[in-house]
Amino acid sequence: MPALNFQDNDASLESQWRAIILFGKNSATYKFAFAKSLLELVSLEKTAVSLQDIAPSYVQSILQHLKQNDKQGNSNSSAFLEACRKFNEDKIDNDHLLDITIKHGFNNVIDAFHTVNGSFVNDVFYLKDYNGSQKNIVITDSLLSLKDSLQFTNFNQEVDARWNLVETAWNLEINPNLLEVRLDEELNLLFFENRIMKRKNISSARDSLNGYQKGKCFYSFQDISIKSDDDNLCAIDHFFPHVHKIQLNDNGANVNGLWNLVLTDQKVNNHKKAKIPDIKYLERLYKRNEFYIASKHPLGETIVNQTGKTADERRRFLQKQYDLSVNLAIQKWKPNIELEPLF
Repeated sequence: MPALNFQDNDASLESQWRAIILFGKNSATYKFAFAKSLLELVSLEKTAVSLQDIAPSYVQSILQHLKQNDKQGNSNSSAFLEACRKFNEDKIDNDHLLDITIKHGFNNVIDAFHTVNGSFVNDVFYLKDYNGSQKNIVITDSLLSLKDSLQFTNFNQEVDARWNLVETAWNLEINPNLLEVRLDEELNLLFFENRIMKRKNISSARDSLNGYQKGKCFYSFQDISIKSDDDNLCAIDHFFPHVHKIQLNDNGANVNGLWNLVLTDQKVNNHKKAKIPDIKYLERLYKRNEFYIASKHPLGETIVNQTGKTADERRRFLQKQYDLSVNLAIQKWKPNIELEPLF
């Protein structure tokens, strides 16, 4: 069975940006720091910038994350990360750190940033200009156009959430089969907890899940927001409702598992209540879960552990829960508004 492609039926700039953040290769977390710097440049409406100019904001993100999780790459040694650690320990000054950042900190990320599954996205967000005496990047119209997107305000939180997931997985150093990301329903936080380690909060559930749904309500495909002060702040919905918790749990399914959580428009969520979605949304749930798995690290490992090792097993798992829920439910449900689906 061919792997699902996040950009199928959706060649938008937003989808390409999210593909880079969610599915691009992670050998170090520099991609996330660089993405945050690019988003900052968009907000400042700059069209060209030198590595010297971008270095302060870029390295600041790395410094902050190193304080929480020391492992920020797979390499056994890194001159750049060692310099960052020394700065955090007050062993070198800021000028020295910036010199090393310009010399070593961008070595891989500039060339590799746009790569997803071995090839560049269709619309690159900057061009490399190393022809003169100064190393520059030139911002393209593609990146500048992201600012006009309704989803732009969500991107920075999505980058941080993905970064938190990747670095947490690296720093836990436990068997992936023991990984389980869980939801704190009261705080809407994702966290780890098992017999080996105490609870470790990762990030907001909304921030972590939104990119995989392309910033859309799972059912209606209306735009949603993950900013806490927005009127359009999304809700976290259980595809299979809580009222079936006992029956599904007895059937080997954790209703509070990531596989069953989707983000929705608040009005749509209020309308759905505890009803079972129409069967067509089951395929959408499968696709969304496969996006988690394709992106690797804690979300993917958790979905596999909760629903099955193979695609066929995961399909059977979802169908089994659906058949059980339909037998328990009074009626099936569809939203009053439904835009063109993007997955």
